[in-house]
Amino acid sequence: MKVIDHLKGAKGTLFSIEILPPLKGKSIDSLFNGIEPLLEFNPSFVDVTYHREEYVYKKRPGGYLERVSIKKRPGTVGICAAIMNKYGIDAVPHIICGGFTKEETENALIDLNFLGIDNVLALQGDSIKTEPDFVPEPDGHSYASELVEQIVQLNNGNYLDEDLKNVKETSFCIGVAGYPEKHIKAPNRKTDLKFLKKKVDAGAEYIVTQMFFDNKVYFRFVEDCRAAGINVPIIPGLKPLTTIKQASILPSIFHIDVPEELYDEVEKCKSNDDAFNVGVEWCTQQTKELIAAGVPCLHFYTMGKSDATKKVAEAVF
Repeated sequence: MKVIDHLKGAKGTLFSIEILPPLKGKSIDSLFNGIEPLLEFNPSFVDVTYHREEYVYKKRPGGYLERVSIKKRPGTVGICAAIMNKYGIDAVPHIICGGFTKEETENALIDLNFLGIDNVLALQGDSIKTEPDFVPEPDGHSYASELVEQIVQLNNGNYLDEDLKNVKETSFCIGVAGYPEKHIKAPNRKTDLKFLKKKVDAGAEYIVTQMFFDNKVYFRFVEDCRAAGINVPIIPGLKPLTTIKQASILPSIFHIDVPEELYDEVEKCKSNDDAFNVGVEWCTQQTKELIAAGVPCLHFYTMGKSDATKKVAEAVF
């Protein structure tokens, strides 16, 4: 079932989660262990992230350099198929621009279509750590809006090989990311909204926001989107703080703000257990206010751990 159909048919606020694929060499059981404690809350869909492969050059005997992969979370397509087969929950793989040519993107989409996966989240993806700015692959996409356009073309039966005959149209529901506090590369919020509208105009059917810790930021974002003519559902993305360190690390990684009140409470904590409780309570109050405001769905970034999300969900669902 498509995400947009879940949203249209909902009688209240839905629950969904985002998970990280296991690192290379790890078992899929660790991923399942992070999902199963949350099944009682009937997640409508599960997002599966994708991180581009990165390389370093290692010197080998004889003086030559060998390119070695150092970062890889494999199996997104297989993980999505496994989730749908094991739990009967719709899976949403992340499709990114970085590291892929248009042909490789098309091949991945074909594989997803063959498996009956009809939801995707289209993202630009992160730049390689050694590069200050995002650099697309040769014959790849520079922006998520271009990726959305390619997916829409497949939905219309237009493949890269124009000589193909009697082709089958795909039927992907396309989601995109939104940034209530502005994307780091956007010069200002107005420009960021213009880029977001371009993705929606290209064919995106819903938006999932970056995590935020102040609901006023989300409500303002929704108002600004509507004023800009962006009328698709906007799903708030949430994450409970679980350690003292996260109050400082998450803002630097995701370019978001932690409200002074929340930061002050975490700063008082003597242990990570204390910080966990503060984070859960804060997120619980966030979710209650969001549900009262009638948001279509609450999307939790679990980062592979379900404990905090489960505590919040127990309090509100």
